[in-house]
Amino acid sequence: MQRVLSEMQASGKLHLGNLVGALQNWVKLQEEYECFYFVADWHALTTGYAHPEDIKSSTEDILVNFIAAGLDPERSTIFVQSKILEHAELHLLLSMVTPLGWLERVPTYKEKKEELKDRDLSMYGFLGYPVLQSADILIYRANHVPVGVDQLPHLEITREIARRFNHLYGEAFPEPEGLLTKFPKVPGTDGRKMSKSYENAIYLSDPPDTMEQKVKTMKTDPARMRRTDKGDPEKSPVFELHKIFSSAEEQAEVAEGCRTAGIGCIDCKKVLIKNLFTVLEPIWEKRKALIDNPSLLQKVVDAGTERARLVAQETMRDVRSMMGFEWGQ
Repeated sequence: MQRVLSEMQASGKLHLGNLVGALQNWVKLQEEYECFYFVADWHALTTGYAHPEDIKSSTEDILVNFIAAGLDPERSTIFVQSKILEHAELHLLLSMVTPLGWLERVPTYKEKKEELKDRDLSMYGFLGYPVLQSADILIYRANHVPVGVDQLPHLEITREIARRFNHLYGEAFPEPEGLLTKFPKVPGTDGRKMSKSYENAIYLSDPPDTMEQKVKTMKTDPARMRRTDKGDPEKSPVFELHKIFSSAEEQAEVAEGCRTAGIGCIDCKKVLIKNLFTVLEPIWEKRKALIDNPSLLQKVVDAGTERARLVAQETMRDVRSMMGFEWGQ
C-alpha cells in the first residue's frame, strides 16, 4: 500500500472545520492507504513559543478527537511529533541544504507575519517551519499528503528539498504528491471562516448545550430583521452549514422558508442543530470513553509511537549512510 501522512498542529482545540476539512477525509483514506497521522506539537512553538504549557492540553484534545472521529489505531499509525526525535535530526540535516530564498517565498510566511502582528515572529523556528514540516513528511517516505489546492505551494517546497537531497547524496526520498481533497467552506458563528484565532469556532469538545447556544446566536441574512422579513439563504452562514450537515431535502425546505419568510431563523437553526447532534453525538460518546479512561489513549499513542519510530529510524540509518555519518559504527 502507498503511504499517506498528515498532521495537525497543537495550537488549540479542534472544531467543526477540522472535522469536515480533514478528519472525515482521513478516516476514508484508511481504506486505501497505509496512514500516518500525528499531532505536531513542535510546530506549535513557531507561533506559541511563549506559552508551551498550552501545547500539552491541545495535544491531548487532538489525540482524543482523532480516535473519536473514527481514526482506527489498527489501520493508522497515530503518534506525537516530539516523541520521535529523529524528526529533529532530519530537520537539522535538511536545513543545511535548504536555500534561504525557498523559505522566504513560502506563501504563509508573510501572510502569518501580517496576521499575527501582536507576536514577535522574527525567529528561525518560524522561518524554518517548512523544513521541519518537510522532515515530518520525508522521514516516513510518504507518497501522498492530503491537501487542498491552495496548500500545494506548501507541499512543493518539500518536493524541492527531497529533490535537492536526492541529487546531492542519493535517492533517499520519494517526492510526495498532493492528494487533492475538496475542503468545504465552514463558516464560524460570525460568518467568517471558522478559526480558533477568530474566536468563532464550534469545538468538538463543546458540550451539547454550548454548541446549541453558539448556533442559536449565529448571524443570518441581515435583511431578516423580523420574523416576517424575507431573506436570501445564500447570505446566511447558517445555510452554509446546512449544505454540509443537512440533507438535500432539508436544504431545499429551509431555503424556501427563508426566501418566503415561511420559517424564522430560529426554526432554520433548530434543523441544523438536530443534524449537528446526529454527527456529533457518536463523537461525544467516544470522547467521554477516552477521557474517562486515559490509559486507553495512552496505549494507542504508545503503540503508534513505536511503529513510527521504527520507520523513522530506518530512514535515518539510510540518510546517515548517504551523507557519510557512520563514524564509530
